[in-house]
Amino acid sequence: MGDEGIFLIIIALLPFVGALLPGLMIRAGRNASAVFTALPTGLAIVMLLILAPAVMRGEVIRADLDWLPALGLSASFFLDGLGLLFAGMILGMGLLITLYARFYLYRTDPMGQFYTYLLLFQGAMLGIVLSNNILLLLIFWELTSLSSFLLIGYWKHLPEGRQGARMALAVTGAGGLAMIGGMLILGNIAGSYNLTDILASGDAIRASEWYLPALVLILIGAFTKSAQFPFHFWLPHAMAAPTPVSAYLHSATMVKAGVFLLARMWPALAGTEAWFYLVATTGLVTMVLGALIALFKDDLKALLAFSTVSHLGLLTMLLGFGTRLAAIVAVFHIINHLTFKAALFMTAGIVDHETKTRDIKRLGGLRHLMPVTFLIGTIGALSMAGIPLFNGFLSKEMMLEEAAHTVWAGSAWAVPVLATFGALLSVAYSFRFIGHVFLGPVRDDYPAKPHDPPFGLWAAPGLLVAFVVAIGLFPALIVGPLVAVAGGAVIGDTDLPYYSLKIWHGFTPALWMSVIAVLGGLALLWRHGALDRVWTALPRPEAKTIFDALLDALTRGARGLSERMHDGTLSRYLAIFVVATVTLGAIAWTGGGVPAPTRAPLPVSPVVAVGWLMLIAATIAVVVMHRARFQALVLIGIIGLMISAGFIYLSAPDLALTQISVETVTIMLLLLALHFLPKTTPVESPVALRLRDGVIALAAGGAVATLAHTFLLQDGSSISSYHLANSYEGGGGTNVVNVILVDFRGYDTYGEIIVLGIAGLVIFALMEALLSSPAAQRLRERAAADEGVRSRDRHPLMMVVATRVMMPIAMVVGAYIFLRGHNQPGGGFVAGLVVSIALLMQYMASGFAWTQARQRIGYHEMIGMGVIIAGLTGAGAWLAGKPFLTSAFGYFHIPPIEEFELATAMLFDLGVFLAVLGAVMLMLYSLSRLARYAGETVNIAPMDYDPTERDDEAAARKDD
Repeated sequence: MGDEGIFLIIIALLPFVGALLPGLMIRAGRNASAVFTALPTGLAIVMLLILAPAVMRGEVIRADLDWLPALGLSASFFLDGLGLLFAGMILGMGLLITLYARFYLYRTDPMGQFYTYLLLFQGAMLGIVLSNNILLLLIFWELTSLSSFLLIGYWKHLPEGRQGARMALAVTGAGGLAMIGGMLILGNIAGSYNLTDILASGDAIRASEWYLPALVLILIGAFTKSAQFPFHFWLPHAMAAPTPVSAYLHSATMVKAGVFLLARMWPALAGTEAWFYLVATTGLVTMVLGALIALFKDDLKALLAFSTVSHLGLLTMLLGFGTRLAAIVAVFHIINHLTFKAALFMTAGIVDHETKTRDIKRLGGLRHLMPVTFLIGTIGALSMAGIPLFNGFLSKEMMLEEAAHTVWAGSAWAVPVLATFGALLSVAYSFRFIGHVFLGPVRDDYPAKPHDPPFGLWAAPGLLVAFVVAIGLFPALIVGPLVAVAGGAVIGDTDLPYYSLKIWHGFTPALWMSVIAVLGGLALLWRHGALDRVWTALPRPEAKTIFDALLDALTRGARGLSERMHDGTLSRYLAIFVVATVTLGAIAWTGGGVPAPTRAPLPVSPVVAVGWLMLIAATIAVVVMHRARFQALVLIGIIGLMISAGFIYLSAPDLALTQISVETVTIMLLLLALHFLPKTTPVESPVALRLRDGVIALAAGGAVATLAHTFLLQDGSSISSYHLANSYEGGGGTNVVNVILVDFRGYDTYGEIIVLGIAGLVIFALMEALLSSPAAQRLRERAAADEGVRSRDRHPLMMVVATRVMMPIAMVVGAYIFLRGHNQPGGGFVAGLVVSIALLMQYMASGFAWTQARQRIGYHEMIGMGVIIAGLTGAGAWLAGKPFLTSAFGYFHIPPIEEFELATAMLFDLGVFLAVLGAVMLMLYSLSRLARYAGETVNIAPMDYDPTERDDEAAARKDD
């Protein structure tokens, strides 16, 4: 990857890195925050300008960073003419919005937060237009929805701001989900997720049977983002955002993302009847409907928002025509719409900022009081209306020319008439913007005294209208090369159709259509008052009302379904999960593909058969006697011991040792837990429900047994051969199981001890919560009621003595098991359980308080030490340039000791040992706290009766 590719990656990342600056620099003042917002944007523009000459020559700049190439995942970017156009628009407008927002936002507005959101959104938009991997594009696509949610809802104190943000997120987010499906289908058809490969596979894509589903899903994503009918309603509600946000979103960024996607996918998806009728029709309807609604809006930003909807429909319609020239006209209008629409939104913001109102009916006569604003707004509105000498006229004429030659469903008149009507409405609302806001007499009832703003507020829109005039007068000189290279990228061909960027094209159909539009627009404006009364009186569906009703219905339905499915019954959750799993397995099983057996079953010895029958009997007994908690626990312990015997029979001593240790610790802890529970479990499920659960359980068990039996009858390779061959050479140990745990699969073990430690901490936290809840008082009352039946010999002498003798022996055994684990059955996990059993016996023999008083290291600390030691051992491998948790070992000879081995795996095993010991003992500690809270007496000696007390009593009697 060359310097150009590196520049491209830096451009894509700069806004995200820069987003860290405004929130910090706001402490230095608003100017500092604005400067450090403009800095990454300006730097990105400089880098883009460095790359621009190569792109203008027709080159495509690429940058690829492979992540998971086998899955088609890579951070791939490319810059062609279309990407250059949109990246320039995003960055250039971002710079102007930064300047405008500095003077627009009030001192009470958190400016650092605003600029942070702005840069995040800018980075997401750049990611969309520069991505060469559709999976990466999808990530940036959803990021625009999330970051625009923050921008639209920036004024959180306004209910309409919060609602507009939620609406935009709901609509565009749902469309994005649909688009994900379409893009995945598209990548599957093309055999690649790289956008350049997909664009080169247009013929194969259009010929595929999956073309139409992919097209519809992708169009849903594009239409929702660009507010096309019937998803147009969210865009006007986004106007509740501050005007800098509206100007940025409506002119150059978010709403243009859908149009960009249509343009980008044009070579792969356009050229079919489905594309024409879906895209062109949607664009045409949106163009006319948006313009019609805009004409009767009294809110300045609402008028401009619906005009944006209309112009987005115009762009969609042009791209939907499917002709090469129409696509180039769309590119030209994208540029023109950016200049005049951003200037108009900023003008509306100035009017609102200075007069404290956006209500057109409360304005008028502002040309005398705000001459600079009047000039800027008038030029922008004239361009939007398509009046000659301004850039909007040029692309409108070219649009009408394309519409005049478009046949829809056999009609040569439908598209030209509707396109002319849309242009007519555009003239009407544009002239209304000028006439009802700036013309007419000066009023004396403005909410605030109007005046032109300072230079900082009108500089950005002033620069934009300068471009409006310059492009209108010299289009070929100003934007001709850019339109050519961007248009070539859209149509996928550098051989462009003939077109001419000039004001006069002669007496063409488009000219007469334009004349009709201007005259008709003036007539509508003349009769606007009467038409407005008719429009107000007409019954018509309100999109927001429909959306709210639909959202409310979906919410109520989801809540009802959730309450029925998620009612807190664990048995229901488990039944749904198991039934779904067994059903899917049955579908896969009956679908074929199950191979015939390739090996005969091994003979079953009588001992194994008897053991298996006993295991089945014990399992059935647990089910039958599960309500008797103690008996069920004993049976579970028997099952565990029988499984351990099975491991021994199958030559797995490590597993057997671990199973026995786990069973012992588990049974002891559960016995303590049963002390606080009734002896029997109450019957809570009716007979029918128990029968249902029994059937489900038998089906699941039978399915697992069948699957296991099928696999056991098949020959197959196993990874165990690799471990057996490399255990000693690669891990320095002959105990393959332990080497796997501390070396080959050490990361799994590390995660497991973390989970075990978390389990211990969660149990401790639950006990803390329980002791401060009403249940604790009930526990104390129950203990008081049982006071008379407590044993007075809770810590018998024989048990205390036995555990004292066992303690050092168990510790030595634990140390022995720990040290031998690398070459013989054992290891840190089993050693931790053995030592836990020894300590548990001390607690059970002498009581919690007496034993706890002799503890020197806290169990929380022990868990933390274990995890840290294991983690540092793994990180130490980095110092040798090895992957995390790679073990090192060596052999040493120190006379007179025999040669011995040392391995870093021992330190990792020490971490496992400490984490296991700490977690088990913390669980015990938590349960014993319940016992103390419930009224258990606390002895200060290791037994219930202190021998020294008896000596004192005897001496007293002797004295008497």
